[in-house]
Amino acid sequence: MDLNADLGEGFGAWRMGDDDALLEVVTSANIACGFHAGDPVVMRRAAEAAARRGVAIGAHVSYPDLRGFGRRDMDLPAAQVTDDVLYQIGALDAFARAAGSPVAYVKPHGALYNRIAADAGLAGAVVAALEMYDRRLPLLTLPGSAAMQAAERAGVPAVAEGFADRAYRPDGQLVSRKEPGAVIADAGAVAGRALAMARDSTVTTAGGHQLTLRVDSLCVHGDSPGAVGLARAVRNALTSAGITVRAFTTRR
Repeated sequence: MDLNADLGEGFGAWRMGDDDALLEVVTSANIACGFHAGDPVVMRRAAEAAARRGVAIGAHVSYPDLRGFGRRDMDLPAAQVTDDVLYQIGALDAFARAAGSPVAYVKPHGALYNRIAADAGLAGAVVAALEMYDRRLPLLTLPGSAAMQAAERAGVPAVAEGFADRAYRPDGQLVSRKEPGAVIADAGAVAGRALAMARDSTVTTAGGHQLTLRVDSLCVHGDSPGAVGLARAVRNALTSAGITVRAFTTRR
């Protein structure tokens, strides 16, 4: 099972999260590409730090929304989304290649991630950017989502992702962050949910129902309070259960 987290989400003098500590725990790093967070200095440092530790580097692409941290939905033309995603992949890949570890996958962020889970047209726009840049790059997304279906139609690898620290709706989508209980902060609960997804392919929804969810990567949000502790709790739970934790890109 892969364990990923969002990194490189500072900007200028502003810092968010403990990238160095998270990189000691996770196997894949979703590095912000400058649109919701990150700048050239932050991107370079994050890519170099991940490369030194052998952590797979993913392009964490977003709507152009620094002020809203990429968590506000935007009504953009599909062609612009394709161009924006292509731009971000290329920008991060320059730093990743300079660090000796090219971008290994792409994971949309925030509102864009949630939008393409259901919006087939916009999902196709994101996938088109991967086709243009390198169709071998996997797209990390929700299982059964419009994004996964668009990737499969285009012959782009799609990897199913589960969220240990987020609440789920019965349809497999994530509960909006505007709703109470959408983000789970208790380390024990997060670790238990991660283990259930990894071992049993199940997750308990916000309404208390069991949902089948087969995933190959688990995410802990790097900007969450106590993110490092949550990531460690997840990794410890997985290894204690005999589950090997490694980047999904090593299995391609």
